[in-house]
Amino acid sequence: MKRFLTMVSAALMTGAAAPTPDAPADDPFVWLEDWTGPRAMQWVEAENKATVATLQGDPRYAGYYRDALAIASAKDRIAMPMLIHGRIYNFWRDADHPQGVWRYTSEADYASAAPSWTTVLDLDALSRAEGKKWVWKGATILDPEERIALLALSDGGEDAVRLREFDLVDGRFVPGGFDIPNAKQNAEWLDKDTLLLSRDWGADSLTKSGYPFVIKTLKRGQRLEDAQEVFRGAASDQLMSMPILLSDGQGNRAAFLFRGVTFFGNETWLLTAQGTKRLALPARSQLQGMIDGQVLIQTSEAWESGGVTVPAGALASVPLKALQEDGVLTPEILFAPTPRQSIDGVVATQNRVVLSLNDNVRGRVRVYARAASGWSAQPVDLPDNATISTVAASDKSDKTYLAVAGFLAPTTLWAMDAADPKPVQVKAMPARFDAAGLVVEQFEATSSDGTKIPYFIVHKKGMTPDGSTPAIMTAYGGFEVPMTPSYAAITGKLWLERGNSFVLANIRGGGEFGPAWHEAGLKTKRQIIYDDFAAVAQDIFARKLSSPQKFGIYGGSNGGLLMGVEFNQHPELWNGVVIQVPLLDMIRYEQIAAGASWVDEYGSVSVPEEKAFLEKISPYANIRKGVAYPTPYIWTTTKDDRVGPQHARKFAARLKDYGLPYLFYEDTAGGHSGDADIEQGARLQAMQMVYFSQRLEGK
Repeated sequence: MKRFLTMVSAALMTGAAAPTPDAPADDPFVWLEDWTGPRAMQWVEAENKATVATLQGDPRYAGYYRDALAIASAKDRIAMPMLIHGRIYNFWRDADHPQGVWRYTSEADYASAAPSWTTVLDLDALSRAEGKKWVWKGATILDPEERIALLALSDGGEDAVRLREFDLVDGRFVPGGFDIPNAKQNAEWLDKDTLLLSRDWGADSLTKSGYPFVIKTLKRGQRLEDAQEVFRGAASDQLMSMPILLSDGQGNRAAFLFRGVTFFGNETWLLTAQGTKRLALPARSQLQGMIDGQVLIQTSEAWESGGVTVPAGALASVPLKALQEDGVLTPEILFAPTPRQSIDGVVATQNRVVLSLNDNVRGRVRVYARAASGWSAQPVDLPDNATISTVAASDKSDKTYLAVAGFLAPTTLWAMDAADPKPVQVKAMPARFDAAGLVVEQFEATSSDGTKIPYFIVHKKGMTPDGSTPAIMTAYGGFEVPMTPSYAAITGKLWLERGNSFVLANIRGGGEFGPAWHEAGLKTKRQIIYDDFAAVAQDIFARKLSSPQKFGIYGGSNGGLLMGVEFNQHPELWNGVVIQVPLLDMIRYEQIAAGASWVDEYGSVSVPEEKAFLEKISPYANIRKGVAYPTPYIWTTTKDDRVGPQHARKFAARLKDYGLPYLFYEDTAGGHSGDADIEQGARLQAMQMVYFSQRLEGK
C-alpha cells in the first residue's frame, strides 16, 4: 500500500504463500493460490491468450499503445532531481533505456534547457550482462560524504531486492563490498563499515505475514550468519522491525529502530552505546526527519506529554537530547490541522522544515523556522488547485525542489531556497494532450450517513447534461492515503481528448482530511467507504453528467478491493469495472502474500465480529449466479509478492464457474505496481483503455 511504502523503502517478505493444508472444502479454486505452480500457470496462460485476443486484437489497441508508449518514453519529460554530494542525480527511463539509467549533472547545468548527463549505472546493460531484469528500487546514501550508496535492485519488479554497494565517484559496484542476497529487506548505514539490517535471518526471524522482526549489525566482510543482533520484535507483530537513520545539517545523527506491532501502531526505539531504549512516543506516530537537533514527529492520534496536547494529524518536534535522556518529553507543535486539512509530506533542509499539506484536497506549502521563541511558519506562493510535493531536499543546504501538477496543468518543477522561500519555476513538462475546452469542477455527494464526500470531475466545457458522456472514476479509500489532483497524461490522451470525462472520488478510508477520515472506515466500519463511492456515482447521475451505461470504474490494490465490492453491491451503477492487482478473497487474505500485515485495516477472521463482516463484503465470496453483472476486466502480475496474483485468479475462476463473463490478464513481470519497464506500463494502460472504449463507447 502506498502509505506503507512511504514508510519503508521496500517490503520485507520473501514470497507469496502457497496453499495451506487447512484450505476450506467449499473453496474449489484454492489451487490457484499456488503462486507459480505449473497447474496455476497453465491456467494463467490460457486466460491471457483469450484476453489478449479481445483487447490487443481490438483495432484501437495499436494506436492507444503507441500513444501511451510515446508519453511514457518522451525525452522532454522533467528529469526529477535527487540532491547528492553537490550534484543533481536522476533515474531515467525512455525508449532507449526501458529499464533505466541512473545519472547525474551539475546543479548549474540542470537549470539549463538541455543538461549534459553522465551515466552512473545502466540497468539495461547490467541486466543483459547478468541475465536478470533489474528494476530500480532506490538507493541509501552514506552520510556525510555521500560517495557510497547501497542500491536496491529487484529482479522483475518484486518487492524483494538485492542490496549492492556502489561507489558514486568511481561509477561501479565496490569490489568486495556489501552484496546482500535477494529478500524483502531494509538497511541503513550505521557507519561506512557497518549496516543496520532487517531481513530473513532464518528460523524464528519472520512474522506470520513474512516480515522480519530482527535487526542486526552487519560489518564489512562479515557473513550474514555472523551478523550481531541488536533488536528483536516478536513473531506476533503484524509488520516488521526496521532501522531508521536520521541526521541533520548541524552534524547530529541518530539510529532509531521501528517496531511495527500492528500496521498503524508501532514502538520507536533509540540505539545507544549502552543498547536500545524505547521512546515515549505515541503508537500512531512517524519520525519525519531532524533539524538542528530537533526530531520531527507526525501524529495520527492525539498525544499528551509535558503539559502539551498534540492533536491527531499534527507535526511536532522534540529535542534529540531529550529523547536520549530520561524524563518527560515536552513537544512543540509546528502544524495542527483544521478538519479539512491533512499533511502530505515533510522534509527537513539544513535550516528549515518544508511542509506540504492538503487543504480541502488542494495543495499548499509552508516553511517553518525555529527560534528561541518556538516555530514560525511562512506560506509559500505556488499555483492553486494543484497537488504540490517536495521532490528533492538535503540537509547539506536549504535548496529545495517542488513539483506542482493539476488535472489539466502539466507538471512544473520549482526551485526554492527554503531560508528565503520565493520559488522559481525551472522546468515545465509540455502538454501531452489537448486540454482546450476541458474544465475541472469539484462537487460534493451525500453519503448514506449524511457526510459530504468531495469529488473532482474533468469534462468538456459546455457539456450537455443528458447522461450521454462516457466517464471513468477511480478512488482508493484506505490506509490513510489521499487521492489528489494530478496530471494523468495517458488518461488525458487516450480518454479525455475523445470528449469523455474523468472522476476522482475522495472517499473515506483515505487521508484527504487526516486520521479521522481514515478511521471512519476501519475494519467493521468499512461499509461506509463503499457507500461513499456509490454516493458519488449517484450524485453524478443525478446531475446527468453521465449514466450507468456510460460509466466505468477502476482501482488497484486496496482500490481493487473497492472495485470488487462495488461490482458485487451495485452492478447496476456501472458498465465497466477494472480490478487491478486486487485483494478479493477477504476470508483468506491473511494467508496470502503479505495479507496478515493488514489486519489493522481490514480486521481478522480470528475475531468473530470481524469475520462476519469480511464474509459479508468479500468480493470472492459474494459473487452470485444469475446476477446481471457488468463484464469486469481483472488484471494482476505474477511478480506481485505483496498482494499476490492469487486473489485475481480465484475471482476470475469463480466467475467462469458461474457462467459469468469476464476478462483476466496476468502480466509475468512488474511486481505490485506493474513497473518492470515502460513497455509494460504502456501495454497495461492501452489494454485498460481498450476495455473502457468497448464497454462505454461501443465497439
